[in-house]
Amino acid sequence: MKKFEDAIARFDEYNRRDPNMIIHQGQRWPQEYLFALMRSEWVRKLKPDASDQLMLAAHCQHLGRWAIARKSYPDGRLGYLKWRSDLGKYHAQIASEILSAVGYSEAEIKEVTSIVLKQKIKQNQEVQTIEDALCLVFLQYQYDDLLEKHSEDKMVSILRKTWAKMSDVGRDYAVRLSLSPRGRALLNLALNS
Repeated sequence: MKKFEDAIARFDEYNRRDPNMIIHQGQRWPQEYLFALMRSEWVRKLKPDASDQLMLAAHCQHLGRWAIARKSYPDGRLGYLKWRSDLGKYHAQIASEILSAVGYSEAEIKEVTSIVLKQKIKQNQEVQTIEDALCLVFLQYQYDDLLEKHSEDKMVSILRKTWAKMSDVGRDYAVRLSLSPRGRALLNLALNS
């Protein structure tokens, strides 16, 4: 389907603009581009029959995330939640513009943006699948870096919140991830205390 392929190509091109680079398997990648690819892989594992809308959402979930810096919001949980909310709206807006430009209808765009905005997460299986994919990408590719920045207590709290967001299927994959020894120990502590 041409519009699907065009949308994915435009999302990927947009995310390649990320100035934040990450090393993966010895190669430098724009961070959000790499994470979009990884989210898409996880979505395919979690839901092999994923709809086009879910696959589009996997590619645009954090579209242009670097554009709104966390440090532009107040410290603390309320600042963090406001940042996340504003980011979600920003991702959905850019995705809507791209989807419209390649020929998607308003109804189709609404389906994608409802996943991006995580609406009705406990009632919509596609929204839960994207949440699982986000959590798995975090655990697989971002978790160890975060360990260096936060205390053990803070990390245990983050892990518990992450675990609470995931479905049983997502959790099953999570416990089988290859984590660093410290990462595995903290995850065990979070789940068993």
